[in-house]
Amino acid sequence: MVRKSSTARLVALVLAVLVAAPAVAGPFEDTVAAYGRGDYATALRLGRPLADQGNPSAQAMLGLMYVLGRGVPQDYAAALTWYRKAADKGLASAQSDLASMYDQGFGVKQDYAAAMAWYRKAADQGFAGAEYNLGLMYANGRGVAKDAQAAVTWLRKAADHGDANAQFTLGDMYGNGEGVPQDFTAAVSWYRAAAERGFSDAQFNLGLMYRGGQGVPQDYVTADMWFNLAATGNQDALQERELVERLMTPAQIAEAQKLAREWKPRPN
Repeated sequence: MVRKSSTARLVALVLAVLVAAPAVAGPFEDTVAAYGRGDYATALRLGRPLADQGNPSAQAMLGLMYVLGRGVPQDYAAALTWYRKAADKGLASAQSDLASMYDQGFGVKQDYAAAMAWYRKAADQGFAGAEYNLGLMYANGRGVAKDAQAAVTWLRKAADHGDANAQFTLGDMYGNGEGVPQDFTAAVSWYRAAAERGFSDAQFNLGLMYRGGQGVPQDYVTADMWFNLAATGNQDALQERELVERLMTPAQIAEAQKLAREWKPRPN
């Protein structure tokens, strides 16, 4: 079964409106600014009238606030109501978040068929998060017949749109030969794409590939660098770092540490 990464469960519900919503001048920008600085009371005061007036981005933001309990008591049913209002107006991020509610059974009975339908609407608009989740639905046979090739198709769309979760998952699928011929070089390429965005699980797997010489020449220094970077978010990285450093000289360990300190994530 293809899994969601450790960073992608409830976070998958977090609204992309802050970065992906259509530009809306004036009060909604003030709402976003208030939310961004953690002033949820002001965000609610400014955003609710806009939502009541039918602004889909404001409606989706209210959905987010109810999901996370920011400025309001956590209330999945209320979140579902606001996401649906925005989704019915065609806002792709809200369609994707509404799908996630059905997918995970938040505020509504779990319904994979409904999740598939809403993910598809958002994915058809090129929304990367929905493309990624569609890929998972096909990979795991939720709401649709299991189809690894269809999973790869949707995951590639999301990965090409810069979704690090999809890039990481594609790395797994190429590494395991799921839906595609096994190809360690391709696995390394997709792991690297996610790792360069700071995705710790991908950094860990990339370290494993360098340590074992799979898809790349064996390189303990580079492996150790990636394990160092992954250690902030992947518990297994510390153990693997210790194991690879037993095979390295002090100079090599120092070089790997220097590379890790100097590393910077690639901008999205």
